[in-house]
Amino acid sequence: MNSVNSTRKKINISQAREIKILRKIVEITNSELDLKLVLKEVVDIVNEGTKADSVFIYLLDGKSRNFILMASKIPHKKELEKIILKTGEGITGWVAMENKPVAIKKDACNDSRFKSFDVLPEDKYEAFLSVPIVYKKKAIGVINIQHKKEHEYTASTVNLISIIAKQVSGAIVNARLYKEARKKALQFDSLIKVSRSITSVSYLDEILNLIVVVTAKMLNSKICSIMLLDKKGNELAIKATQSLSEDYKRKPNLRVEASISGDVIKNRKPILVYDVRKEKKYSFRELAVKEDLTSMLSVPMIVKNRAIGIINVYTKTPHLFAQEEIDVLQMVANQAAVAVENTKLMDEALRAQEALETRKFIERAKGILMLLSDLSEEAAYRLIHKKSMDSCRSMKEISESIILMNEIQGDRLSLK
Repeated sequence: MNSVNSTRKKINISQAREIKILRKIVEITNSELDLKLVLKEVVDIVNEGTKADSVFIYLLDGKSRNFILMASKIPHKKELEKIILKTGEGITGWVAMENKPVAIKKDACNDSRFKSFDVLPEDKYEAFLSVPIVYKKKAIGVINIQHKKEHEYTASTVNLISIIAKQVSGAIVNARLYKEARKKALQFDSLIKVSRSITSVSYLDEILNLIVVVTAKMLNSKICSIMLLDKKGNELAIKATQSLSEDYKRKPNLRVEASISGDVIKNRKPILVYDVRKEKKYSFRELAVKEDLTSMLSVPMIVKNRAIGIINVYTKTPHLFAQEEIDVLQMVANQAAVAVENTKLMDEALRAQEALETRKFIERAKGILMLLSDLSEEAAYRLIHKKSMDSCRSMKEISESIILMNEIQGDRLSLK
């Protein structure tokens, strides 16, 4: 009788614990919209329900279709978002592909499907439970539970984790949609800032610096830089970057004929590099390793069907740029090109105005010298030019001096 009561008591305690866990899951699904917070809460709840030594959550990346480590019980700051498994790869990939759990009591690393990572000490643990996170009948992630020692995963435990995974799938999808909505809102706000800067009266350097700061924030990139073609169109030089690295700022100019950036200029099309550290044509692989730069997106700055420069963005971790990100950066690049072109046109207009004013002063000064010194027009011009060269002053300044002296002399005569 006592053993029956004891068994009933254990069942009641287990049921009460499961109900408590499920209530917490309901709270998460009804409240959290931040993906990292959602995943942290799930890790805590799974840990509470299993007393596991390790809990991992992998999520499916919609672009690459790979599964990426997004959360863990034991801190793995350097490994999060860098550990990647293809569908079908490892036990995790197999669970996602087959859409069903796997429970291994001991010697998990000896399973033929197992894939280990040197940076994860948990891979040496004995027991392993892997459960798919299913949304609309498709695996969007996987929850992995591990125990250091041999451990029996009961049917009730597998069922509990499966229920948790199913319940949180909607919260994960909603959190991702929320993150995407915030990202688009930031992009929209950033594009407005870029547009306003182009119509402002700020100097070009200020405009370009604002563009790289806003763009880096908008695309969550570690470095954003703008490079412009030189007058001959042979080299690209950095004109703006939000990077604080002096080594990056001092990068030498890039030859158009021998660089990835040059290919962007020649073809007037974006180029994506998944890992610049391994790309032979990338000119600064050592600098990329030092600065912790991985993926790069480079787009041309086009105005009037001409490429006048490029905008580059780099990410710290491997990243497959979506078409939406490429389109947004291209919009920014084209607006930046307009800013550069408008500044050039303004400079040309100012130089033309300056040249016209200079010519007027020289003509007046020549007339005065021709009248007072009985010089020919050519001789008067040569005299102004010689004075300019000897004194290291512009011909406009020399002409203004001649005009001023003539006016002073005229005033003296009128006073007499």
